[in-house]
Amino acid sequence: MKYIPYLVSVLFAGSVLNLAISTQPAQAQVAYGSYVGIGPTVGLSEGGQIGGVLAFRYKLLERPISFRAQALVGESTAVVPTVSYDVPLNWQTDAYLGLGVVLAGGATRSPVGNKISLALQPGIDYIVPNSNTVIFGNAIIAFDAYRNGAGTALSLQGGVGLRF
Repeated sequence: MKYIPYLVSVLFAGSVLNLAISTQPAQAQVAYGSYVGIGPTVGLSEGGQIGGVLAFRYKLLERPISFRAQALVGESTAVVPTVSYDVPLNWQTDAYLGLGVVLAGGATRSPVGNKISLALQPGIDYIVPNSNTVIFGNAIIAFDAYRNGAGTALSLQGGVGLRF
């Protein structure tokens, strides 16, 4: 019985401390958005082509810049590394424009050509709220992308990624 006043004071102090902690405003967490993903690709030039894409994005934490790379697999494979400027549309969505190079070679064409060429990559990334899932979509426009002609290649990609 002699410990009841101590127990009451400890419970009271704990309640006050809990109330003080729970009334502080929540801090928003920045969605950094680095991810690796997979999905389909559709080459729209030179007769068309359907394949797959493996996508990677590394977001710089304090800058609106990302390093991206995509491997497009169709009749042949091309790797497209780009540096992008990201524009946040809201907390979950970024639109971007990337500049890079298509690394493709050989006689067989990939969804973005069969020659090393300059590439533009506009796209959008959406982070599914309360998860590590990213839905991405982009286009790759490769200039002077074919060995047997000076044609521009265009491919569309989309897919699902896992944030890290």
